[in-house]
Amino acid sequence: MSLNLERCIRINEQGIAKNGMQLHAISPDATTAADVYRLLSYNYPKFFKMDELCKWAWLCAEVLLTETEGHLYDGLNKDNIAVVLATAHGCLETDKKYTTTISTIPSPALFVYTLPNIMLGEICIRHGFKGEQACLMQEGFDAEAIQFLVSDMLEQRGMDACLCGWADVTADKHELFFCWVTKHKKGIPFTADMMQQLMNS
Repeated sequence: MSLNLERCIRINEQGIAKNGMQLHAISPDATTAADVYRLLSYNYPKFFKMDELCKWAWLCAEVLLTETEGHLYDGLNKDNIAVVLATAHGCLETDKKYTTTISTIPSPALFVYTLPNIMLGEICIRHGFKGEQACLMQEGFDAEAIQFLVSDMLEQRGMDACLCGWADVTADKHELFFCWVTKHKKGIPFTADMMQQLMNS
């Protein structure tokens, strides 16, 4: 079975790049996910309740999956769309904020974001995905581990497509790299080497 990487998006302090080509240059004044959200004119009120990791992951998925008319997954069974994301710092920034509330009244609004896999949940709620999910904790981007899981889900577990990649957010840095992988004969062969190359481009 041939798996293909149809599209990828990278977001960092330099801007938003699609398939290695600059899509949006982010103004130096747009330092938060909320700034970029407004810049791209999205309308999803729940966005502002999320923590920074979820906001950046949500934005990356939105840019990747949204077409001029519709979405990249239109026509697919959402029960068979998987999500595999990896992170190094997870929700550490939210953990710090939540810890400061414990001495008085613990914040339920922060508590819900003290697990890194909540970013997968927010993306799946937004797009209606109900397939297999995995959230990996990695010291750095490990393309081989991601490629192994995605291939297993599409080749052995009945998934038709997978949103996969890297989402790492700290107080002073955000780095995201998402790919859309399917069984369709579109795009380029899905390999760990190709993911690493695109991540570094």
